[in-house]
Amino acid sequence: MSRFLTPHAAALPSTVPFTGPEALERRTGIPFRARLGANESLFGPSPRAIAAMKAAAEDAWMYGDPENHDLKQSLAAHHRVTPSHIAVGPGIDGLLGLVCRLVLEPGTPVVTSLGAYPTFNFHVAGYGGVLTRVPYRGDHEDPEALLAAAKSTGARLIYLANPDNPMGSHHPAAVIEDMVANLPEQTLLILDEAYADLAPPGTVPDIPADHPQVIRMRTFSKGYGLAGARVGYAITNPDLALAFDKVRDHFGMGRISQAGALAALADQDWLRRVQSRTLAARARLSAIAEKNGFRPLPSATNFVTIDCGRDGNHARKVLEALAVRGVFIRMPGVAPLDRCIRISLGDDPALDILEDALPAALQAAD
Repeated sequence: MSRFLTPHAAALPSTVPFTGPEALERRTGIPFRARLGANESLFGPSPRAIAAMKAAAEDAWMYGDPENHDLKQSLAAHHRVTPSHIAVGPGIDGLLGLVCRLVLEPGTPVVTSLGAYPTFNFHVAGYGGVLTRVPYRGDHEDPEALLAAAKSTGARLIYLANPDNPMGSHHPAAVIEDMVANLPEQTLLILDEAYADLAPPGTVPDIPADHPQVIRMRTFSKGYGLAGARVGYAITNPDLALAFDKVRDHFGMGRISQAGALAALADQDWLRRVQSRTLAARARLSAIAEKNGFRPLPSATNFVTIDCGRDGNHARKVLEALAVRGVFIRMPGVAPLDRCIRISLGDDPALDILEDALPAALQAAD
C-alpha cells in the first residue's frame, strides 16, 4: 500500500459497493441478454431529453455551468421551493459522499438499516464515521428503531430510503412525518427518495423545505431514465444547500447531463407514461414470480423483490443460475433479506427472456 495514504485510507478495503454487469460479463465471458439488476429504466429517457443531449454534445468542448443555474431554477419551480433550497450533484451517490464529507469526522456516530443501500455505508466508512445498523422490521426499514439508535448513540446522521432499496417497500407519508417530528436535536436525516417518482400516492411526506434537520435526495436515474447521465439533487434548507458549494466539484456536472435533465423535467407526459408502464411491468413480473412458486413483495419502485422461500444460499444459486442464462439480477446482501432476489422492471422483450430462463434456473438451483 502506498506510503502516502493516511492510516485511515490505508485501512479501508479496496472494494466498491456494487459489481457492475460489465465487470461480470468480463469475468464470465457470458454477455447478458436481459439487464435487470441495476434498477435502471429500460423504458428509457424522454425523446426530448435525448434530443437535448445530442444537441449539447456539439458544445461538449465547454465546461458545464458550474452553478447549475438553469437546472436549479427548473427544479425549484417543479418542487415549489426557491433555488436556494436546491443542490445539484452527480447522482444521489455523489451527494451522499458530499454530505458525509461535510458533517462527519473520524468516530462520528451514524445510523442506518442493516441491509439498506450500501453506497451510503461506503461513504461513511471513507470519512471515518462509526455505523450502527438496525434490523428491518419485516420487509420495511424501521423508523422507530432508527430513532432509538440515534438517541442512544448521539448519531449525527440517519439514513432512510423511502421507498426502500433493496426490498421495494415503502412507508406512508405520515410515518415519515412522525419520524421527522421526533428527530434528536443533534441528528440530520438523509431521506433518500430516489424512487419517489414511481411510488404510490400518499408516499411522499410533507416536510418544509426549510426544515433544519432534513436533506431530501432525488434523482433523474429512475423515473426519468437518465442513470448514465448522473444527475441527482438535494432539497434542503438554504444553509445546508449552500454548504455543498464548499466541497463539491464545481465542474462535476457536464453540459450534456444538464441539458438532458432540463429536458426530461420539462416532459412530464413522458414520466407519466413511464409510471403507467411501471405498473404494468410490476404486475407482469409479479405474475412470473408466482408462476414459479415464489412470493413477490409489494413494490413502490422500478423493481420487484421476490421471496424465494428459503435462505440466502438458495437465493444466491438462483441468481447465479440466471446469470449463466444471460439474465443479470441482484439480491439483498444480508440475512434475513437475502432470502430474496431483486429484479428490475423491464420492457416486454426483457421480461420475455426472464420468463423463459427462470424455470431452468430454478431447476439448476435445486
